[in-house]
Amino acid sequence: MRIAFVVPYVPNLIRARPYNIIRALLNRGHEITVFTQYSGAEEQQDAARLMRMGAQVKAWPAPRWRPIWNALSALPAGMSLQAAYAWLPALAEELTATTAAGQFDIVHVEHLRGARYALHLKAAGCPVPVIWDSVDCISYLFAQAATSSSNPRWRLLTGLDLARTQRFEALVRDRVDRTLITSALDRQALLALPGVAARAPIVEVVPNGVDLAYFTPGIETRDVSALVFSGKMSYHANITAALHLLSSIMPQVWHKRPDAHLWIVGKDPDPSLYKAAAPYPDNVTITGSVLDIRPYVQHAAVSVAPIVYGAGNQNKILEAMACATPVIAARRATAAFAAIEGEQLLIFDDAAQAADQIIHLLAQPELARRIGQAGREYVETHHPWDAIAARIEGIYGESVGR
Repeated sequence: MRIAFVVPYVPNLIRARPYNIIRALLNRGHEITVFTQYSGAEEQQDAARLMRMGAQVKAWPAPRWRPIWNALSALPAGMSLQAAYAWLPALAEELTATTAAGQFDIVHVEHLRGARYALHLKAAGCPVPVIWDSVDCISYLFAQAATSSSNPRWRLLTGLDLARTQRFEALVRDRVDRTLITSALDRQALLALPGVAARAPIVEVVPNGVDLAYFTPGIETRDVSALVFSGKMSYHANITAALHLLSSIMPQVWHKRPDAHLWIVGKDPDPSLYKAAAPYPDNVTITGSVLDIRPYVQHAAVSVAPIVYGAGNQNKILEAMACATPVIAARRATAAFAAIEGEQLLIFDDAAQAADQIIHLLAQPELARRIGQAGREYVETHHPWDAIAARIEGIYGESVGR
């Protein structure tokens, strides 16, 4: 199948969902042209990596002023600021022209930031099905962030953009041929948005996978006192989670395990994290950007996911489980998974329970090893990327058939 894959940022190992879907579909024999935009040499290198994998890449430079201009243009129009963020007219024109010329069998559009291209294609009378991979229901995420984010600025911004985003997500959902989403909770939230579709929208759950050859248990001996929390540390939900971990959970852990050491691993840490960690200079390391996250996860005795709010699948949980690192996670962080509580991961409902579980696993390395191994077996069964790609391939076929 000839696929136009529209993604508002160049896929790479960090932007794991589009990167691995593209790679798996290429391995299954499909022809893929990636329409995207880049800013800087690093993203140009990411685009070159996609070409070495076998994809064609059409990438446009995104000037730094473009997102600001897009946001200012969206304000009087009442458009979601997130949906306007990655709009490039040149990309839209090339996509429309090549699709109209019959170069593709299907169009796959990634994320809310790419959704405007899907609407543009439908308005232009696109002759092939348009699939929107919303990934998460962003208005569901914004509704949580508006009340639960640790950052007043993010509470304000998400609250201001919430109604716009709800309207836009419903509009895209009702106009594309099919929508993909990563969890049943996000699907429920997206379908609950009021719309005006003449037909019932088709929204299908396609979870994230994990690269099982890349994320492995490793051969290092685990540090029996090390905990890890990983992710992009400038992302508002991760900042809130890390602050919750530092302020509410770890002090209870340190009361009984003063040797416990927390590693917060991920790029662009927010200044608030350094401030919160300052009272514990011997017990907390904030790494900032690292070349490879795997050694930190493989070396840790426990991976903690203290998510206060969020949406979709938590890649940090899948990656830790693939490394056979036992996971202790907030219940809301595990809603998208079918893992067995108490066997394949541990789940907590409050800070005291989280601390108790951490202390228990640190004291029981054999139990931690069993849970870690069971977690690895879970992701091997439920989250290999080839199985995810096969599911998407089937959806493509059904859409073309319709």
